[in-house]
Amino acid sequence: MSSEKSETSPSEPPRVPQAPVSPPLLYYRDCPTYWERSHSLLGELPSPLPTKRTRTYSASARATLGPISKGKCKCFSRSQGHGFITPTDGKEDIFVHISDIEGEYVPVEGDEVTYKVCAVPPKNLKHQAVEVVITHLAPGTKHETWSGQIINS
Repeated sequence: MSSEKSETSPSEPPRVPQAPVSPPLLYYRDCPTYWERSHSLLGELPSPLPTKRTRTYSASARATLGPISKGKCKCFSRSQGHGFITPTDGKEDIFVHISDIEGEYVPVEGDEVTYKVCAVPPKNLKHQAVEVVITHLAPGTKHETWSGQIINS
């Protein structure tokens, strides 16, 4: 028993398994493709526009109490998640987010819609359409449901 030798000498510290080391930040700067793929290092930036999920209760309550306006869909991009509505009263076009559209159809140019208006923070100078409902589908256009089914109108 006394003749047993230990595997490590007293002068060497015991070996500890090393965790994988991430490359230093200089490496990220030198290799832009890796930096773009690893955006989780930066964190997700919050959207400056309030969506249905991020809108405060007070802003939602003010919008719900507001008057119902009418307009036509000027444009809408499902892939980008937003579009614009042209009011029938001739005012400036109003932004609409995908989360604020009610119903089963994706709006297309020419659809008649009803909506309520909500101010966009932080300065509340611009407005956004909320509770958007398509009242009349544009004739002669193809409409798509949110599930992807295409319907001719």
